Amino acid sequence: MSRISDIIEEFIKSLLKETNNGILEIKRNELADYFNCAPSQINYVLKTRFNTSNGFYIESRRGGGGYVKIIRVDLNNNKYLSNIINNNIEESITKARAYNVIENCIEKGLITAREGMLMKTALSDRALNMASGYKNQIRARILKDMLLIISNK
Repeated sequence: MSRISDIIEEFIKSLLKETNNGILEIKRNELADYFNCAPSQINYVLKTRFNTSNGFYIESRRGGGGYVKIIRVDLNNNKYLSNIINNNIEESITKARAYNVIENCIEKGLITAREGMLMKTALSDRALNMASGYKNQIRARILKDMLLIISNK
């Protein structure tokens, strides 16, 4: 049996496929009512499944007429990678988030599986072992630099 988060994600993705321009506008409360769940569950799905590292941009307006606009990010290599570098990787990034970014780049065809494995190896805890207190900060800098090089292919 699928988890409610998986069901909501698939539902939103199916609605996105039906749009011509890759932009979907939904009301958070209406979606929560449809799935008989709390609006916070919708927020969780949007935050974890529809973020820039997964190729989406979210605009949100709260209040009575509030809505959520989900925009599929243009997959032009330079724009997509630039968006990840500027908006998704801050001063620090965990290994799990870095690996997620790399997996999405592989899925989008921006890098090969072999390049992804090399990147993961360079960002692994083992490789960054000597920098124990600063691993996530160093990992963010290395990942940004690698993505910048890839964007100039």
